[in-house]
Amino acid sequence: MIQTPIQHEEVTQGIYTLDFYSDKIGIAMGGDYTKPSGMLGNKAYTEDGGKTWSLIADGTSPGYKSCVQFVPNGNGKEMVAVGFTGISYSQDGGSSWEDLSEESFYTLRFVNDSTAYAAGKNRIGLLRFK
Repeated sequence: MIQTPIQHEEVTQGIYTLDFYSDKIGIAMGGDYTKPSGMLGNKAYTEDGGKTWSLIADGTSPGYKSCVQFVPNGNGKEMVAVGFTGISYSQDGGSSWEDLSEESFYTLRFVNDSTAYAAGKNRIGLLRFK
C-alpha cells in the first residue's frame, strides 16, 4: 500500500478520483464531500507511477472534486476536474486551476482531445475545448 498526502482523517475525506496520463504521470483528487470548499490536502501529483505523491495547488481552488481526467494529447499537463461544486481546468500539471463553471457534475470522460461528456444528477453536458 502506498500512502499519499491527501487528507484522510475523517471517514468523509480521501481520494475520490484518480487518473494517469502515462505509466508515470498521474493525479489524485478528492477532499471532504461534507466540506466541499476545503482546499487543503485534496490534490496530489505523481511523476513516478504512483510511488510518491506531492500535494499541488494546496490551499487554492479547486476544493472537493469527484472526477479528474487528463486531456488527451495534453502532455500530462492539461486536466479537467468536475464535482457538485463545478468544473475546473488546469494547463500546468495542476499547479494552478481555473474555475470554468459552477454547473454540478459527478463524472467526465473525453472522447477526443477537444470533446468531453460530463454527467450529473439528471443531466449530461457536452464540453468542448479549444
